[in-house]
Amino acid sequence: MRRRRLWLVVLAGVAVSLLVTSCFQSSPDYINTSKTRNIHMIVKMGRGDYWNTVKLGAEAAAREFNVKLTFKAPDSESDINEQIGMVEDSIKQKADVIILAASSYMGLAQVVDRAAYSRIPVISLDAEVGSAKVKSYIGSNGYKAGQRSAERLIQLLDGYGEIGIINFTNTALNGETAATGVIDYGARDADEREKGFLNYVARYPDVHVVQISYTSSSTAEAEELTRLMLLKHPDLRGIVTLNETASQGAGKVIQSLGTNRIKMVAFDSSPSMLEMLQDGTVQATVIQNPFSNGYLAVKHAVEIVEGIKVPERVDTGTKLIDLENMLWPENQKLLFPFVK
Repeated sequence: MRRRRLWLVVLAGVAVSLLVTSCFQSSPDYINTSKTRNIHMIVKMGRGDYWNTVKLGAEAAAREFNVKLTFKAPDSESDINEQIGMVEDSIKQKADVIILAASSYMGLAQVVDRAAYSRIPVISLDAEVGSAKVKSYIGSNGYKAGQRSAERLIQLLDGYGEIGIINFTNTALNGETAATGVIDYGARDADEREKGFLNYVARYPDVHVVQISYTSSSTAEAEELTRLMLLKHPDLRGIVTLNETASQGAGKVIQSLGTNRIKMVAFDSSPSMLEMLQDGTVQATVIQNPFSNGYLAVKHAVEIVEGIKVPERVDTGTKLIDLENMLWPENQKLLFPFVK
């Protein structure tokens, strides 16, 4: 264990030097940094490695572009009402721009429209929101990420067997549903990842999704859902998890089994998940680029204030990381996004 952690620290040190030189350059000449902008960033949850890394990227851009950054998040991804209240407070505080990672695609739509009515631009970060008033979306393509997860899991299973999905939802519809169940009132990124996964699996008649379970923002809940899934389906050969919380919970359960019978493809790159990759609990994980998401959201928010046209969509991409490619230098920068 000590050797593994030392290995992670060494890699982190290499990544620091790579990332610091690549991210902190002088501000573009077309952006006026003499004026302080008041930008609010509201994300789904105030804890977890993913959101902490988004915050790191946002803070790096805030320093570079002279931004007063207000970072807000509810304690739970399922607390949609609190997130709505945070957007309303940002409207009252006359933020220059609101950056929003919406916990619910439709649940946050009306308050985003109200922000636009108050002439406050809104950038959608990580998860889209059902409003035509959004200026730009910055994040990964959830559908492609789901397909990438399915492709690897099917390879690991040699194209046959029963599989289960641990997804996340931010509504009251937690627990399990049928494999064909659809959540319409949750986070769009959860829906898109699941849809991409199921559509890819549909090509393989010998692969069967026997259960989909939904967790909110609790690792303990994800653990319990995984245990129940394994009890209900003793012939299960594979599990895919579609966010950081689900991955950590399911990974703990599979790790406790002490066997490689269950193949798992995870999502995101928390330190515990990287250790599970090394010990063989998890065979692969799909990672996003949270540092770039936070950085670019603040940069484009400043450009909007300056009257500069920003792209409607910025796809920051995903990568599938396994034991073979996690040592590659370009992947180290994604896995260890630390700054001085």
